[in-house]
Formats: sequence, C-alpha cells, structure tokens
Amino acid sequence: MHFAQGFNLLIFVVCAFFVAPTAYADIYKYTDKRGRVILTDTPKNSKYVKLVKTWKGWEPLKTGTIRYNNLEQNRKKHSGTINVVADRYKLPKSLIHAVITAESAYDSDAVSRAGAVGLMQLMPGTAKRYGVSNRRNPYENISGGTQYLRDLLILYDNNLKLVLAAYNAGEGAVKKYNNTIPPYKETQNYVKKVIAYYNKYKQSMG
Repeated sequence: MHFAQGFNLLIFVVCAFFVAPTAYADIYKYTDKRGRVILTDTPKNSKYVKLVKTWKGWEPLKTGTIRYNNLEQNRKKHSGTINVVADRYKLPKSLIHAVITAESAYDSDAVSRAGAVGLMQLMPGTAKRYGVSNRRNPYENISGGTQYLRDLLILYDNNLKLVLAAYNAGEGAVKKYNNTIPPYKETQNYVKKVIAYYNKYKQSMG
C-alpha cells in the first residue's frame, strides 16, 4: 500500500475527531448534505453543534443528535470481530479500525441520511453485493465493508488514497476524475484523516 506519513491530531469523520481522554478542547458536530457526520474543533458556521466533555465522554449539548461517548469502550467491544475479519480477508486490522472510526465511531446502529448503515456505513447496494442481510449486525457489516476495501485495493493497485476516495465518494467519482481523488472537500479531508487514523492505529495494533 502507499502509506501516507505523519499524523494530524485533527481527525475528520467521515471524518471523526477525537482527542485523548484527558484533553478538553471544544468539539463541534455537523451533518452535511450527504448525511456524513463531521466532528471538528474549528466550526465554520452556526450549523455546527457544540459537544461538551463529560465524565462519560462526548455528548451533544443539543438533544436528538448522535452521541459519541464511550468510544474506547465500543472500540474494545468490536475488536475481536475486527481481528477475525481482518485475518480472514488479509487486511490490516488497523485499516479497518481507521475506517470504522471515521464512518461510525463504532456505533453499529449509525444511520446516515443517505441510507448508509452500521459500523462501516454500508449502502444497500454494497450490502447486497457482499451478501450482507443485516447491516446492523457487527460481523456482517464489518465483513461486507472489509471485502469492499479488499476489492478496492485490488482495483486501485493498493493505492490507499484512491481506495479511501472510492469508499467515500464511490468508484464512479474516482473514475470521473481520471483515477484521482475527486475535488470534493469532504472526500479529500476523509482520505487524509482516515490515513491519519490508520497511521495512529498501526503503531499500536499493527
């Protein structure tokens, strides 16, 4: 794979940004037109909802929005399944963790406005393609998403940046721009930040 170097502490969800438990920087949440959830410490306008740090984790100040508390607990909860799937499809578990962190923050019930569901935010077509009948089932969802990553790695000759761009924006978008990362700010940020997560996780997970 073409691995990007360096680690930027600002992570974008799909890009999700989380700091160490002892940090107390303000974090803001925004859901874009595609239904993607963005967490950042630099809000651009009033549409960003401020999250507050509590002893339980990050919680929205506003009701009715997604909760991102207990991230580490949820990561541990799904680590066993991720290990099994990573071994089965011969992908780095750190890469799977990076994508899941960005896509859903380990929330198996996460649903986007676009209709993506589960830990790896599978769309109906992708789920059908990989035989996923229950997108909320952690094992099925991770298996489907991991197979998709594997096939994208083959399609793009292990170019991780293009793989992530296609996972975010679709293979058609990558093809439209002559096998380059589409000029969508969301996708460009997604690629950078998932790679940042990956670089972070592979130091501790391999």
